[in-house]
Amino acid sequence: FVDSPLKIVAQIVMRIQHCLLGTGERSEIKKLYTHPQPLGQCRIWLQTQIPHVEVIETSSTTRAAELAAKEPNAAAIAGALAAEHYGLNILESDIQDNAANATRFLVLGKQCSPATGEDRSSIMVSIDHSVGALHRAIAPFQSLELNMSKIESRPSKRKAWEYFFFIDFDGHMDDSKVKEAVALLERECNSVKILGSYPKSE
Repeated sequence: FVDSPLKIVAQIVMRIQHCLLGTGERSEIKKLYTHPQPLGQCRIWLQTQIPHVEVIETSSTTRAAELAAKEPNAAAIAGALAAEHYGLNILESDIQDNAANATRFLVLGKQCSPATGEDRSSIMVSIDHSVGALHRAIAPFQSLELNMSKIESRPSKRKAWEYFFFIDFDGHMDDSKVKEAVALLERECNSVKILGSYPKSE
């Protein structure tokens, strides 16, 4: 997002169901191939159900299923479609620790979506690495009664101790309160980038 001209035009929230896939029986599993994200989302189930299995991290759930299909005593964490594609059996379904496990996917385009009255906006800001800088930066959201739904930091990778903060909040960039908030943010932050406005999708 840092250097891209594209905007977020929509979000899609999808329920994610993780399955334990393999060619043999669950009792025969000695290796488990998995991407780090589903590994974290299924940790409790794995610790209680197959605690002694060797865990090998992979670049994707697809790669995990591909590797498990080649070894008789191996399994993978992936979705049901991967089982079908690689000829694997679904040994257990819904092994994620959170039954409401979901992932948000963003749709990108060249222009923001028009306002619907039920919108969310995303921005990226950078601030000084100093006491109170973040507090001052986000103060306009409280004073203008704009509900923040997420704030997340990522290293800028441009210089040491510089971070980008990604902020999601209710409202559309065409709303007067949002315009006012952005103007106030621009006074407090080193940079403010509008990532997009899009309909809410809970």
